[in-house]
Amino acid sequence: MKIFGDDKSGNCLKVRYVADHLGVPYAWIPVDIMKGETRTPEFLARFPVGQVPGVEFADGRCLSQSNAIIRHLARGSALLPEDPWQQAKIDEWLFWEQYNHEPTIAVCRFHMRYRGEPAETRDPRKVAGGEAALDLMERRLVAADWFVGDAITIADVALFAYTQFADEGGFSLDTRPAVRSWLTRCIQALGLPGATSIAVPG
Repeated sequence: MKIFGDDKSGNCLKVRYVADHLGVPYAWIPVDIMKGETRTPEFLARFPVGQVPGVEFADGRCLSQSNAIIRHLARGSALLPEDPWQQAKIDEWLFWEQYNHEPTIAVCRFHMRYRGEPAETRDPRKVAGGEAALDLMERRLVAADWFVGDAITIADVALFAYTQFADEGGFSLDTRPAVRSWLTRCIQALGLPGATSIAVPG
C-alpha cells in the first residue's frame, strides 16, 4: 500500500496513525501541496479530486478522503466495532469532523502555519466555528473518556488529528481540560511519541 500525503496535514496523519496502529505495511509518498504536487497529471490520474491523502493499494485500486480511508483500513478491528449502532455513532462524529471541525480548526491552522499569517487576520466565522467545535468536544469528554464506546475508535483518531494542533490555528485548550486529557489518552493508545505540548494536561 502507498499513502500519498503531506506529513504536516492532520487528514494525512489520520491514515498514518491507523495504519501504524493496526500494523498495516505501507510506503509513504510525500506530496507537497504548496508546490502544486496534487495538481500534476500523474497525481490526478490516481486521485481526480486532487487532494491528499490518497491511498493506492497493491492491486492498483485508489481511495481518497481521509475518513473513507481510515474506515476502510479499520474494518474488522477494534477501531471500528462491529455493532451497527456504534458504527453509526462513529460515522456521526466522522461526518461532523469533516463538516464542522476540520473546516474551522484546520483552516485557521493553514492560515497561520502554511501561509504565515497572524492570528488576528483569521476569518472570524472560522474562529467562532472552531471555538464552538472545541466546546462541544469538551462537553462530550467531560461525560466520557472516548467519543464512542469505552475505547479508542476511528472517531477519536479523526478528531485527534487536528485537535492536537489547535494552538497552531490560534485556539487555546487552557480552559478545556477534558480535551487535553483525551489528547494524552489518544497519544498513549496509538503509541505515539508525546506529539505536542498541548496534549499534556497542565
